Amino acid sequence: MLSAVTNFLIVLSAFLSMECVAWFTHKFVMHGLLWSLHRDHHKKDVYGFFEKNDYFFLIFALPGIAGLFFGMQHNYNFLFWIGLGITIYGFTYFFVHDIFIHQRFKIIRNLDTNYFKAIRRAHKMHHKHLSKEHGECFGMLWVPFKYFRNPNSK
Repeated sequence: MLSAVTNFLIVLSAFLSMECVAWFTHKFVMHGLLWSLHRDHHKKDVYGFFEKNDYFFLIFALPGIAGLFFGMQHNYNFLFWIGLGITIYGFTYFFVHDIFIHQRFKIIRNLDTNYFKAIRRAHKMHHKHLSKEHGECFGMLWVPFKYFRNPNSK
């Protein structure tokens, strides 16, 4: 049985590592091999609530679910805590990307902090590119410093 501090550090490490996984996958898989699933997120060819891009939610959820499941089978070992970190990142990504940025659910309209304004600016720069090439800002929670420089613009 791992200590509470160790469990917390595993969850935190998994959470932080997921930003790297999300960046890499977004840049090289979503804007590469699986562009056919991600394209409708950049070019609104079909208007409706769901996009083909939403399949990535399921793809990213599987490792978290597997970690939670297999970790529970073995007395809440490290796999559970890794799965928890992945799952918390998934909820955070959903909150920031789908609720805050894209307003798929009209719950939170404006978080008026420099950090959230920077996230919005960076994501707007990502979406200005309608093709899979020449993209920028592939992460979600880590925002390059240049998007913090003008905190008064939207």
